[in-house]
Amino acid sequence: MQELSIPDFLHKQPVYRDIYEQYCTDASFLWLLRSIAIEQPHYNRADIAALEKRIDAQINGLTSSVDIAWSICKESLELEEPGEVFTAMVVALRSHEATKIQQAVEVGLKSESNTAALISAMGWVPSEIAGPWIDRFLNGKNMQHKLLGLAVCSIKRQDPGVLLNQIFLRQECLDYEALYARALRLVGELRRQDCMPVLQAALEHENNTLRFWSNWSSVLLGNTTSLQQLKPFVFDNDSPFQQIAIQLAFRKLNIEQARLWISELANDESYQRVVIKATAALGDPHAVNWLIQQMTKPKLAKIAAEAFVFITGADLDKHGLVAPEPVIHPLQPDDESENDDVSLDEDENLPYPDQQKVMALWRAHGQQFLIGQRYLLGKMISGEWLKNVVRNGTQRHRHAAAIELALNVPNIPFPNTREKVN
Repeated sequence: MQELSIPDFLHKQPVYRDIYEQYCTDASFLWLLRSIAIEQPHYNRADIAALEKRIDAQINGLTSSVDIAWSICKESLELEEPGEVFTAMVVALRSHEATKIQQAVEVGLKSESNTAALISAMGWVPSEIAGPWIDRFLNGKNMQHKLLGLAVCSIKRQDPGVLLNQIFLRQECLDYEALYARALRLVGELRRQDCMPVLQAALEHENNTLRFWSNWSSVLLGNTTSLQQLKPFVFDNDSPFQQIAIQLAFRKLNIEQARLWISELANDESYQRVVIKATAALGDPHAVNWLIQQMTKPKLAKIAAEAFVFITGADLDKHGLVAPEPVIHPLQPDDESENDDVSLDEDENLPYPDQQKVMALWRAHGQQFLIGQRYLLGKMISGEWLKNVVRNGTQRHRHAAAIELALNVPNIPFPNTREKVN
């Protein structure tokens, strides 16, 4: 019997296929974990980098046999799940084979979540691999491909140059809402002042999505009059743009105007969480005593403590300000099985504050803060401090610092704190 070489043995023995299938499964799962981690309060940049190394290790193992890798990825695409789309697209891009990339793209474009996975995959690989495909997608006639190329430019903060301008000149591009909206968003992310006229043309667009992103980008380019156009989004609990609007508006409004908005929100109990988030974004220590009062309410305690930290920079764990979390009665309306509201999930990994100890800490050190001054994590807003937080902060703090940088430091792109670290 002819002795098999190692490569032949790997290809011919099904038992080894299981190992490659596990690589694919693990890479897909870890990417999903990362997509959650980048929004979590207890992950920092180093934690994200460590997670990314684990993903790369699985993909490297998978691609150690190109043929087996694609065979497994092709099968996994039949699941039409985001994690599998991400892994397949990375493997396809690494292969440089157009047919494989096309197969991954076709599945990825079937849903928004899968398209997000495609975009992430193209942002994952080095620019020398993704670049030619970005150009190909942007220069093609397929509107979905154009959107894909533009979205990758967005996450990489890569300026497509005149290709962005051309999108605003072509009616078929403007008729495709998702593409038009992403183009408007990219103008702000890249600080493309030359595109201000196209933003102005959409500031009062009847389409909510287009109106939001045009005003969002307009504010990032320095047009503070657009802040008023963001107010309806802040006051709409059903808007998918509410949280984004809060984070931008209350970091740019002057203190007096921001307080008026917050007072107006406070008149409606349905805006309780919105008021707390707006207070955190504003960063005015004037509201700290009120935030401490909110820590007596079990459903608001965690988010109020997070807002307290955003303003003061106090480390709840380090200063022993954490208390055991009370159990909310399972029969309360918010916990009924038929209730689809999962808004409290974002609090899951936040510490529960010891309200009395937090109050004592503030009484001892609160005089160090100036009322009417804006703070982020205990320090006044400055370019150097913001850059430090973007580098070393936890994810939610990094996101906040990135917005502040974009608003306060001219002529730099909006930092992407969700991009691949390594």
